[in-house]
Amino acid sequence: MATSTTRAVGVDIGGTGIKAGVVDLQAGELVSDRMKVPTPAGAEPKDVLNAVREVLDKLEVADDTDISLGVAFPAIVKNGRTLSAANVSDKWIGFEAEKFFEDGLGRDIHFANDADVAGIAEVRYGAAKGVDGLVILTTLGTGIGSAMIYDGVLIPNSELGHLQRAGHKRDAEGYAAYSAMEREELSWEKWAKRLQWYYDYVQFLFSPDLFVVGGGVSKHADEFLHLLKLDTPIVPAVHRNNAGIIGAASLAVAVPEALPAVAQASA
Repeated sequence: MATSTTRAVGVDIGGTGIKAGVVDLQAGELVSDRMKVPTPAGAEPKDVLNAVREVLDKLEVADDTDISLGVAFPAIVKNGRTLSAANVSDKWIGFEAEKFFEDGLGRDIHFANDADVAGIAEVRYGAAKGVDGLVILTTLGTGIGSAMIYDGVLIPNSELGHLQRAGHKRDAEGYAAYSAMEREELSWEKWAKRLQWYYDYVQFLFSPDLFVVGGGVSKHADEFLHLLKLDTPIVPAVHRNNAGIIGAASLAVAVPEALPAVAQASA
């Protein structure tokens, strides 16, 4: 069982939902129920903060400042500031987000990009553990998040979901995210053709050693991954839609000796 020195809370803020759980940092797994509330319409800072408070209340840790807290957010994060706004309000652009959450929650937090922390979860506890060279994790959901990990070290804020398609107005995530499949009612086969374009493009640019596919749709990996023809191995994330919670929690405290060194996601 996790102790006060080996557990932390992770909060994963997404475009449609805000999820949280208590994580055992040695095992890399949830030791509580996963709590979820909808992301408020418009996702403005004040409303998102209130939703985070709500999900922490559901976990019964809102007032427990002895347990460390990590928060993952769908934006470029640098020195605690959000420099972009993917599927959230434009008010987050250039916003002192980490301080805003710390002031609003009355506690210190560690704040980082959502896909980056999912990558950290997979390199510490999942599909990318022990893999040499370049691993690229992509989260397929409301958008496409990405994490680039080289020899176990995170290269933060890669934003590969915003690669542009020549001659098209929509970027990669507008065309190939899981939300595009749902919005346009695509079959797995038709969606896989869009993913083929995307992963071919990323493969050409970076020559990775492994692709890891995360996000909620990774639980349906057997429906579409076999349809992709790539030179790079591609596998589903071990922690699926919990990777953001686990990664955020694991960044919230000093890294236990058993875990590999990973660069700070908000550096």
